[in-house]
This record gives sequence, structure tokens and C-alpha cells, in this order.
Amino acid sequence: MSPAMAKKLPVAMMESGPVGGVIATAQLGAALGFKNLITFDMGGTTAKTSLIKDNEVQVAQGYHIGGYASGHPVMFPVVDIVEVGAGGGSIAWIDEVGALKLGPHSAGSDPGPICYRRGGELPAVTDANVVLGRIGATSFLGGEMPLDADAARRGLEAKLCAPLQMNAIEVAHGIVKIAVAKMSLAVRGVSVERGYDPRDFALVAIGGAGPLHAVEIARDLQIPTVIVPNLPAHFSALGMLLADVRQDYVRTYYKRLFEADYSALTRIFAELLRDGHETLDNAGVEHSARSFQYWLDLRYVGQEFWLQVPVNESEIRSGDSAAIHRRFSEIHDHRFGHAALEEPLELVNLRLTAIGARPKIQFPKLARTAADARVGTREIYLDDAARATTCAVYRREKLTPAVEIEGPAVIEEYASTTVLFPGDKLRVADTGELIVTVRRS
Repeated sequence: MSPAMAKKLPVAMMESGPVGGVIATAQLGAALGFKNLITFDMGGTTAKTSLIKDNEVQVAQGYHIGGYASGHPVMFPVVDIVEVGAGGGSIAWIDEVGALKLGPHSAGSDPGPICYRRGGELPAVTDANVVLGRIGATSFLGGEMPLDADAARRGLEAKLCAPLQMNAIEVAHGIVKIAVAKMSLAVRGVSVERGYDPRDFALVAIGGAGPLHAVEIARDLQIPTVIVPNLPAHFSALGMLLADVRQDYVRTYYKRLFEADYSALTRIFAELLRDGHETLDNAGVEHSARSFQYWLDLRYVGQEFWLQVPVNESEIRSGDSAAIHRRFSEIHDHRFGHAALEEPLELVNLRLTAIGARPKIQFPKLARTAADARVGTREIYLDDAARATTCAVYRREKLTPAVEIEGPAVIEEYASTTVLFPGDKLRVADTGELIVTVRRS
């Protein structure tokens, strides 16, 4: 790698969609008064999740394309996203021992799930939701694309019911439960496995299928609140328009911390700072909108992986190794539940993040009207595969601020559906977001 490449690395955006959703979630949380959020984005093939602490997007210093166990490592900054193969098109199948499995193969959009009427023959998560009544077969995409619920049921019966000795409703219920379990593990991956308690966060449901499953995931993890933004299926696109300018710089400096030459560290950070200002100059960022973050990559002597530790200019100028060591110990204890206070540390890299803040979006408030949003009822299988529940059906575009709805109910919009179970309570924010208080299990 050339010296120029070694000192200047961009934040990898992975897929633009998931990253956009994370960025938009951070701004939405700030506007609604929520600092700690977990974004949950479920589309057609995968479900993605990321954690936001104090309205700051979490950035990891590496990523494995294709999964940690067998993927290819990419060692530069990425938005910290955990992804699992559970989307609306994820195919349900039976393994060699007769167990019901889900994914990672997907029906995609062509041919898509069976209910799409495009030649699909393998049952998917969307088919299960249609059979359970959670997705309205006649109201999908605002009624522009009617779904074939009977074909979805026949597909479940042909491929899965006989081997499992279950009826179509029971199989569909099982598919959804497996999907929820897989997605709950992904949420644990960005929260519990990072040292955070999911009960301290709100879950933001985006993507076409996110609001359909978010309440069940939140209940499984005891997350108290689910937020469904306006136009959740298109929310990630909004986020890509809101992103700040950001450039990450890294310089290797390998030495034990107590042996570090802090005058050399000061000089290196000054060089990186100069590069940061040059980048922001080229991006047209005003000086008043600029900020810089300083980091040291530290680890115990003999370890392979490091932790990224924030530092400030005064600590570098004064050579305050003790303060830096204490901060490393606090981060290590939070992340792993222990810290070896007397073990020596070694310094691996210096990092500087240059940020050019963009103007924050102002979400418009909804008009308060007297429109009746309830459009009827539908029989839906929720917690019990043996008995359907009569659920009220609402059109989201007719909901107005301060409206309150208690489950069981479904709220339909053009490209998504939000499902409330008995005891869940929803209120509409002034700017139109759905704020769901999740019933405790």
C-alpha cells in the first residue's frame, strides 16, 4: 500500500441503502428526542441493523464481506452494520433431518415470492405473512399489485406441510417465528455483543418489511419503544441526502504506550489535521461546520486486535499516558466485562476523523384533520396459529398527530405495513412518525 493510501482512508459505505438508513435514523432520533437507537432495516433479501449511541453513528475499523467465519476481511472504516439472511424473499426449506430452515437463498424480485404471480414456486417470508393475513393481499402497494394468497397457501402445502405434518397456518407461523429469531440475533449483535443493553434503546423500523416484524423483535429483546418513520420503505434514500462529509485518516505508529514519543504523535496529528482541512476545503465546508476527532488504536501487549480510544489534543501535547490508559480500561471493561489494569499497552495506529456537518433536516408537521383513518377489519394470525384475531385496519396517510391506537391492529401504507399485537400502544408524533409502546412479554 502506498504511503498516500496508508494515511487516507474513506469510510466505506457498504450498500448505500443500509448506511443511508442509519444516518437518517440518527437525525430522526435527535428530532424526536431519542439519543439511543437501534436501526432495523428489513428488505427483500436481508435484514440489517446498527446501533446509534448519543445520536452518533457507530463506525467499525473493519468488515468481513460474506460474514466473519468465511468472508473476506476489509480493513478500513465502515459503518458498523450486522446483516442476516432474513428478508421478505428469504426462502423456507427443510433440511436433511427434517427441520424447517429459512434462507440464506432468496426468491428476490424476479420471480419473487409465490404470491407475486411471477412464476415463483418456493415459499418465502412474504408468502407466510400473506397466509397469516399480516400483509393485505388486496391492499399491497396501495392495491396496485394484488397478491395471490391462495397460491401462497398452496405453495406452503406442496413444499412444507406434509414433511412437517403441519397445516399451512402453522407452517407460516413457524416461518415468521424463525425470521424474527434470526433478526433478533442481529440486533443482539450490535447491542449485547458490543456491551449495550437493548432495553436502553428505541428500535427504528425501516425498509418495506421492517415495520411488519419490528414489534415482535422489540418484545423479544425487551426494547420498550418502536419508531416507524414516514415512508419507511424509502427512508434510506433520505439518509443518503443528509450525510455529513466525512474522511478518515490513519497512520501506523507501533510502540508501547509508555515508550511513545508524544512530540512525534503531535507532529503526525498535525499532518493529518492539515490533510483533513484540505479535504473539507475541496468539499466546500465552512470552517464553522468543521470538527475533528482524535483516536489511538491500543491493545494489550501480545493481543491481535485493538480498541479505538478517543483522545484530545491536550492529552497528546502533555503526554498523559495515564489518562489514556484509564480510558482504554473503561472501554475494554464496557465491551468485554473486564480489564487488566496493570497490563502494559501498545500503540498501533493514530487516527483522525474530519467531519463537515451538513444542515440538519427539519421534518414538517402534519396538519390536524378529522379524517377517519380506520378502513375496516381483518382476520390475522398473531401469537396463536390455531386462532385468528380480528384486527382493526388503518390507512397511515389518514392518521393525524396525537392519534392513539391500541393493538391488535395493522396500519397500512403504500409500501409497508405496521403490525400491533394486543397490548401494544401507538401514538402519532406531530411530524407523523408512529411511536409504539411495546407490551412487555
